[in-house]
Amino acid sequence: MTPIRAATFARIALGHVTREYPHKADHVMTGDDDPYRPRAVHPIFFGSFDWHSCVHGYWLLARIRRLFPDLAEVAAIDALFDAAFTPEKVAAECAYLDRPSARGFERPYGWAWLLMLQSELMVAGLSHADTLRPLAEAFAARWRAHLPLMTYPVRAGTHANTAFALVLADRYARVANDQAMRGAMIERAHHWFGADRQAQVWEPSGEDFLSPTLMEAMAMQRLLPADAFADWFAAFLPLLPDTLATPARVSDRSDGRIAHLDGLNLSRAWAMQALATTPEARLRNALQAAAADHLAAAIDEVAGDYMGEHWLASFAMLACTGTD
Repeated sequence: MTPIRAATFARIALGHVTREYPHKADHVMTGDDDPYRPRAVHPIFFGSFDWHSCVHGYWLLARIRRLFPDLAEVAAIDALFDAAFTPEKVAAECAYLDRPSARGFERPYGWAWLLMLQSELMVAGLSHADTLRPLAEAFAARWRAHLPLMTYPVRAGTHANTAFALVLADRYARVANDQAMRGAMIERAHHWFGADRQAQVWEPSGEDFLSPTLMEAMAMQRLLPADAFADWFAAFLPLLPDTLATPARVSDRSDGRIAHLDGLNLSRAWAMQALATTPEARLRNALQAAAADHLAAAIDEVAGDYMGEHWLASFAMLACTGTD
């Protein structure tokens, strides 16, 4: 991640986090008198095509601001944050979340990204973290309550993926020192994934932007002690199969779901770099080489068509700078 690339990503995000339309809502209508207008119900996160992409667009800007404080774009980021993160707007976002029909709103993907945003604001020491805290604590409470209800994990390669939410929520739990959340996630990770061996890598699917295999491994890496993870990972993925080592091919970037595959290449690069700490040299070298191939396949595809542009730079930032 260079200053030039970071500035480009900042301009991309600044161009869409306040772009209200087109908009894809995650909203349950409760009657004829329930008109949905993005900016009215989500006064902070109304842009970027959908709520969760807007959240991680703000995370991207916060990450850029922290890592590249001398960029010219930082002034625009600060002005945006000052306008967006106000007590009144946070209260409105909380009020939407309190609707009985919003129990499943953005679960778990948007929840995890909001916690990831909060952790970034906290690490940066920004006062906006105090302002956003009521919304973050609301999502944290939901996540803690939801974890024991999940008998089984969701292993899809899209938004519902449980392991991806664990990875992002773990970052928040560490920064916020939320030991109750971390303890619940450790227990659930053991329950869901602890006995998994010899991963059956039936991927990618045609609309994936996450690798179920690699996300599970990343979650276990975050939540297990290093020695325990090394043993688990050696049994789970002793070799890197071609289905994981080969970047996905994207046939139509104007199709939002097919464009997910650019995100898959980026999220795989992120995960492979994180997992390339394995002591097994053959697997480590394979992960490092595959990560480089995946990053090269997608890093220049973050802009162009809005179907990818409204979200891909966030995943490129993960691939280049990691979770922390």
